[in-house]
Amino acid sequence: MVSTSLSPLPVDISRIRREIQELQPTIVELRRRLHQKPELGFREHLTSELISQKLQEWGIEHQTGIAQTGIVATIHGDKPGKVLAIRADMDALPIQEQNDVPYRSQHDGVMHACGHDGHTAIALSTAFYLSQHRQDFTGTVKIIFQPAEEGPGGAKPMIEAGVLQNPQVDAIVGLHLWNNLPLGTVGVRNGALMAATESFRCTIQGKGGHGAIPQQTVDSILVAAHIVTALQTIVARNVSPLESAVVTVGEIHAGTAVNVIADTAYLSGTVRYFNPALGELIPQRLEQIIAGVCQSHGATYKLDYQRHYPAVINDAKIAELVRSVAEGVIETPLGIVPECQTMGGEDMSFFLEAIPGCYFFLGSANPDKDLAYPHHHPRFNFDETALEMGVEIFVRLVEKFCALKS
Repeated sequence: MVSTSLSPLPVDISRIRREIQELQPTIVELRRRLHQKPELGFREHLTSELISQKLQEWGIEHQTGIAQTGIVATIHGDKPGKVLAIRADMDALPIQEQNDVPYRSQHDGVMHACGHDGHTAIALSTAFYLSQHRQDFTGTVKIIFQPAEEGPGGAKPMIEAGVLQNPQVDAIVGLHLWNNLPLGTVGVRNGALMAATESFRCTIQGKGGHGAIPQQTVDSILVAAHIVTALQTIVARNVSPLESAVVTVGEIHAGTAVNVIADTAYLSGTVRYFNPALGELIPQRLEQIIAGVCQSHGATYKLDYQRHYPAVINDAKIAELVRSVAEGVIETPLGIVPECQTMGGEDMSFFLEAIPGCYFFLGSANPDKDLAYPHHHPRFNFDETALEMGVEIFVRLVEKFCALKS
């Protein structure tokens, strides 16, 4: 992973076609309008309204109200052919923005702190460009504006609503503006790009009592402490050192007073991994450890284990297509980051389980402009030069994918 402490790599604007360069002010304006009106998952009503308004203004066929607030735009080339989908997420985060910019969030406690406003602006501008240049590609492009990526997840209900059918989608692509990479880079790889995300919540039931008479109790805090320590052996001793996995306990609550031994303790955490095979091993070992520790101390437990998003796993052929396109847009081979991965999660994974596709990172950090705060930070922002780069990459992907032989 390239550090965001690095200055951006050179961006050769001449590699971006003139029509898209001329579209850049409009892309920026769209992004900033979206940024000012952020909305949480499945509440993206103003966002959907703006998208639909623009699509209608441009004469682009589209459906609204899919999985509550989702939209799908359909653009046909001049000749029939394959179908490529482009996915963009629309939702924001429950964060109070701290940026002092004219387009800062106007909704208290809600902020586009992950770049989804940029994703939507890029996809919407791509739709406009393609609608004006239908003669340049064959087949059909479906642009999926998805709600609720940050939770509880909008990809799966959109798939269940049939967005990959009528016409049937052959492949899908999507990008994430990425402040872990500097402007002028693209992170793309075959295989696992982002991790599966799962969570657990556990209540330990002991027996409370006086802090000075521990022999009459079952100390739930002591039991929880042993569990927290023992859970770290899952990755250390049950997962191959050649694999990547995380078991993190992020919460622990127990006790009410210094001289009272707590009868209950509550802990919760997250599990991340790339290899789908670990999806059975880790929860199994986690419960075995909790059960064993509780039994040895005379405590009982209740465990709730939740699977959220599977790993984002890219198709080799489509990843190579993205890489080849990125090399034409990024000025230097140094800008292609093939081993870019993160333990963050993304429900783009559900689309990639359903059909071949590729999700990739578009570097957007620029420390020289103080635009390098991490995702989900209250001062997150990005270099908007990445917006026109994103449109150019998507347009080239459409043109090149439609020209591929089956």
